[in-house]
Amino acid sequence: MMGKFAAHLPGDLRYACRNHMWCRPAGDGFRFGFTAYAVRLMQDVYFLDWVVSPGDRLNLLQQIGHIETSKAESDLYAPLVGQVVCFNQDLLKDPSAINVDKYGAGWLFEMAGDAAEMVGVDEYYQYLADNWENTQRHIKGKINTDD
Repeated sequence: MMGKFAAHLPGDLRYACRNHMWCRPAGDGFRFGFTAYAVRLMQDVYFLDWVVSPGDRLNLLQQIGHIETSKAESDLYAPLVGQVVCFNQDLLKDPSAINVDKYGAGWLFEMAGDAAEMVGVDEYYQYLADNWENTQRHIKGKINTDD
């Protein structure tokens, strides 16, 4: 649950608890996007910008971009150690797909790396339940970083 709202999360994906992203295999790496939980808390996404490029090597929680939503302007951080493969260029022109098709056309980027730290849907649901109040405050103020 997200407060009084159900968090609908596909069972076939992996999840990054510290930045509320989903992860699925794609090519030689993984495709990432925001979970329904994150989208619900952010509400409408107005602007998205990347500060790294395809081919760049990233550390865990390295800043990779910025997002502006109806709730906040925030930095975005790498969900794992690895290399950026590509970004969803369509979102730079119109990020509304994040709001309406978060598990499809609203994907953010692809990375090659080790996704061993990603958790299954049951573990992510438990994380949400255990951290609802803290996570809500955290995402509203600083999207997808962990203390």
